[in-house]
Amino acid sequence: MKTPERIQPLVEEGLVDEVICQLMSGKEAMIYVVRCGEGIRCAKVYKEINRRSFHHSADYTEGRRGKNSRRARAISKATPYGRKARHDEWQGVEVDTLSRLAAAGVTVPQPYSLFEGVLLMELITAKHGTIAPRLNDMILTAEQSRDYFHGLARQVVRMLCARVIHGDLSEYNVLAGSKGLVIIDLPQAIVAARNNGARSMLVRDMDNLAAYFGRFAPDLLGMDYGREIWSLYQDGRLHADTDLTGYIEHNRRPADVAGVLRAVDTVLKKESGWQRYKHETRRHARPR
Repeated sequence: MKTPERIQPLVEEGLVDEVICQLMSGKEAMIYVVRCGEGIRCAKVYKEINRRSFHHSADYTEGRRGKNSRRARAISKATPYGRKARHDEWQGVEVDTLSRLAAAGVTVPQPYSLFEGVLLMELITAKHGTIAPRLNDMILTAEQSRDYFHGLARQVVRMLCARVIHGDLSEYNVLAGSKGLVIIDLPQAIVAARNNGARSMLVRDMDNLAAYFGRFAPDLLGMDYGREIWSLYQDGRLHADTDLTGYIEHNRRPADVAGVLRAVDTVLKKESGWQRYKHETRRHARPR
C-alpha cells in the first residue's frame, strides 16, 4: 500500500517501515496497520481540525489543566493557535489516559509513541492473529452478553478508581481480543473530580452498554450499574474489587420545595442587610 502523507514523517524517522493496510476511518481518526521492525502495530492518524466531524465539546474539555497560561488563554479564545493547541491537547490526553489506565489494570492498547499527529500503539488481535472485531460486529449469546457486560462493568470501576471516565463508551469502541475485551478510543476521557458532568457521563456509558448487551440478554436492561458505581465512588466506598449488584435505592421522598425557598429567602435577607450596613458605614465615614 502507498504510504499516506501523514505517516510519511514516521517512515522518515524510522518509526514505521511499511503501511500494510487501512483498518478503518472514524470521525476523529484514520486507523492503519503498519509494520515497525519485526512487529505489527496500529497507527492512529488524527484528522486535521478542519476535516473532523466530531467537535471537542466543552463537556469533555472542562477541568483539563494546562501549564502554559498563554496557551490556555488562546484555547479559551479559540484563536487559530488556540484551536491547534486544543487539537494537540486532545491527542495528548489519549496517550496519557492509556498509560494511566494500563497501570490501573484496565485492558487498553499499549501506546508506543505520538509523533506528528500519529499515535503508534498495540494492534489488538483475536485468536489465530486476525484483527480483533468490535462488539457491534458480533452476534452474542445471552450468556456471552452477561459475561461481557459484567466484565466491562469491572473495567469501568477500575477506570473510576483511577479517576477516569471514558465519556463515550459503547459497543463501537470495545474490541474482542484474544485475551478479553479491550477498551479503545479515549481522547475525550475526563478526570472525574474535575468535571461537573462526570456523573452523567458515567451513567450514560453504563446505560449504553446495558442497552447493547440487553439486545441479547434482556434481563440486563433493568440494571442500574452506572448510578450504583457513582454512588459508591461519591461515598468513598468504591474499590477495584467492589462487588456490584446493579441496583440502587432511589430516594422517593418529595422535595421540600418550601424549605428550600425559605432558606433562599433567609440568605437574601441577610445579604440585603449586609449591603445596607456597608452603605451606611461608607456614608457616615465620608468627610463632612
